[in-house]
Amino acid sequence: MIDDEAQIRRLLRLTLEEAGYAVDEAETGRDGLREASRRGPDAIILDLGLPDVSGVEVLQALRERSAVPVLILSVFGQEDRKIAGLDAGADDYLTKPFADGELLARLRALLRRVKPAVASNRFRFGPVTVDLERRLVTKAGRPVKLTSMEYALLQLFITHRDKALTHRQILRELWGPKAEGQTHYLRTYLMRLRRKLEPEDETPGHFQTESGIGYRFVSDPEN
Repeated sequence: MIDDEAQIRRLLRLTLEEAGYAVDEAETGRDGLREASRRGPDAIILDLGLPDVSGVEVLQALRERSAVPVLILSVFGQEDRKIAGLDAGADDYLTKPFADGELLARLRALLRRVKPAVASNRFRFGPVTVDLERRLVTKAGRPVKLTSMEYALLQLFITHRDKALTHRQILRELWGPKAEGQTHYLRTYLMRLRRKLEPEDETPGHFQTESGIGYRFVSDPEN
């Protein structure tokens, strides 16, 4: 859940955890995007009135890389606000104040909609298969253990496959604006991904270096 009101977050956490959900929370839009990238949630509850960026901007950023169901919660009940949120990629809209029962019913409905797509939501490159819904990675049929940050980096590459990503883009996305100059973070995690997923560390085929720019994940490199 992404909401800047501590009282609302406490209420949501109590309601959702009592219903059996595991809950992560963020106070700002940027923190929410970063946590969503790291954790790969099954659904997101999003407030439109955030202190740093608008909820619509958060939605647009989410939709560039994910089809995760998004339920908007907002004090803005006007029709034009609802339309803007839905047009930006939200799946449903609930106006504050709301009843706990209705919130849970809408969330269950969103999760039911995405279940049929689970089996086909897989990405393959070389001998590696990534199950994006279950967050499972296998190589030649054997499980590969990735840390949460290694998986977040892999997911980012898959989302933007075959495109050059700058060091700054990757660092901002995964570690936040204050980490934009910390390229050693990126080198370390990329080295780990290459070691775990490439056939040969010395000649990386999928995780390629763009000299002076950043990196490019190539899903089907030429021989």
